[in-house]
Amino acid sequence: MPGYLRQALEERGLMDAYQARPPYQRNDYVGWIDRAKRSETKVRQLEQMLDELATGDRYMKMPYHAKTAPGGNAPPGARASGLQC
Repeated sequence: MPGYLRQALEERGLMDAYQARPPYQRNDYVGWIDRAKRSETKVRQLEQMLDELATGDRYMKMPYHAKTAPGGNAPPGARASGLQC
């Protein structure tokens, strides 16, 4: 993970929310932000990721509902959707 991304997550207190996301989402976010060519694009995409992690209900502007762990407990930093699977 690039240092600037780690720093942004830690400064906003969102590292737990980031770690609670599935590996494919974490990889998508890092690659998406890091591949941006213009600094303005990197900043915009970083802000989008931070906002989505803060609210916990979005992933790449799509609805996201964290799956609950066995026993009904949501992973740290995630919101339980109230739906049973």
